[in-house]
Amino acid sequence: MISAASDISSPVGVIAGGGAMPFAVAESLSQRGIAPVLFALRGACDPARVERFRHHWISVGQLGRATKLFRSEGCRDLIFIGTLLRPALSEIRLDWGTIRVLGRVWAAFRGGDDHLLSGIGRILEQDGFRMVGIRDVAPDILMPEGNIARATPDPASAADIARGREVLGALGPFDIGQAVVVIDGHVVAVEDIEGTDGLLVRVARLREAGRIRAKSGRGVLVKAPKSSQDLRFDLPAVGAKTIEGAARAGLAGIAVIAGHTIAADSQAMIEAADRAGLFIQGLSA
Repeated sequence: MISAASDISSPVGVIAGGGAMPFAVAESLSQRGIAPVLFALRGACDPARVERFRHHWISVGQLGRATKLFRSEGCRDLIFIGTLLRPALSEIRLDWGTIRVLGRVWAAFRGGDDHLLSGIGRILEQDGFRMVGIRDVAPDILMPEGNIARATPDPASAADIARGREVLGALGPFDIGQAVVVIDGHVVAVEDIEGTDGLLVRVARLREAGRIRAKSGRGVLVKAPKSSQDLRFDLPAVGAKTIEGAARAGLAGIAVIAGHTIAADSQAMIEAADRAGLFIQGLSA
């Protein structure tokens, strides 16, 4: 993918799902003098926080309405950001614009999240829009390289990080998940439909049940994009909640790919890591 960062046109359309990320992107754009327009997904985007920005509400399945709104706002550049629970096709209320491309929408749904987002992105690009990524519109919220908290990985953690990267590299082509927990060289959990928070809850339960014998303070959460992933969509994300979950799971720290992982409120994340004595490492891509 060729970066569009030097050619971003204002305003930028932010197709906003759940969580804090859409608003972090909107703030970053505003600070750079680029107007954001949020297209808030019903049932996902925070209705209180979106009020701070120019916005429109859209529903999944309303491609026709969405494209009309994008054009009326003058948004050539679009970005998908935020969490979204994948709906069943039977739950989607289709408008004519979606019915017109239903075959391509159906094909997009037949795969993992990255396949879905990239498929919808291609449909929008064929309608004349340009899909951009976090690196293009809000590079300041991406994870830097190196250690950003007080704690640093010891040799055992460094070996676990290397093992985690190998496992994620092998799983990438299957579009399964973006995170794994490795403790003393053993892969104890892989991210599934529950996401990273659910993964860490699962590891905490395994420790409580005595299924993980390693003492607390060992093991690493490793996150990385899938090897075949379009880096404009569904980048891994970490925050203070991730650190809190890692601490409850008894891990030593987290390691993520620098430049390809979102860390919107990095200061809160660092403070949480320092309180818990965990490391945060940005790995070279």
